[in-house]
Amino acid sequence: MKELLIMRHAKSSWNNANLSDHERPLNKRGERDAPRMGKLLKDEGLTPDLIITSTAERALSTAELTALNCDYERELALSDRFYGGAPETFVEILQTLDDANERVMIVAHNPGLEELVEDLTGYDGRFTTANIAHVQLPIERWNDLTLETAGTLLNLWRPKEIQ
Repeated sequence: MKELLIMRHAKSSWNNANLSDHERPLNKRGERDAPRMGKLLKDEGLTPDLIITSTAERALSTAELTALNCDYERELALSDRFYGGAPETFVEILQTLDDANERVMIVAHNPGLEELVEDLTGYDGRFTTANIAHVQLPIERWNDLTLETAGTLLNLWRPKEIQ
């Protein structure tokens, strides 16, 4: 069984109108929430084997802060295809992974992530900033992952519900 941690980037800032959407940084709440979510993963014993993140500044910062606080020791994998990515895009990239990676975390954006969680688990609730969905996948090889894979939503964490 493979595990997928699906994380939406933390809250971003809209203070600088001169920045492109891709360059928007985290706001204070985002800078607070991302490390908290990393600590949660560490406390739950869910440090990922691999973290793949969108190249957008807010997603990359979220991934870095989360990684620092969950004892992740590898380099982050970057995917410019995660920016604006659809569920099919995430699956295509996950299908290429080395099977030695048992637990993988992706950090990206809505609406693609919300749709991915729904496709894999049937959960159709809101997926807000810095949320993490923990999905168990009934596959042994990443290449076997499809949007029809019937995963199990083991947990959904929201920063506002974390102490």
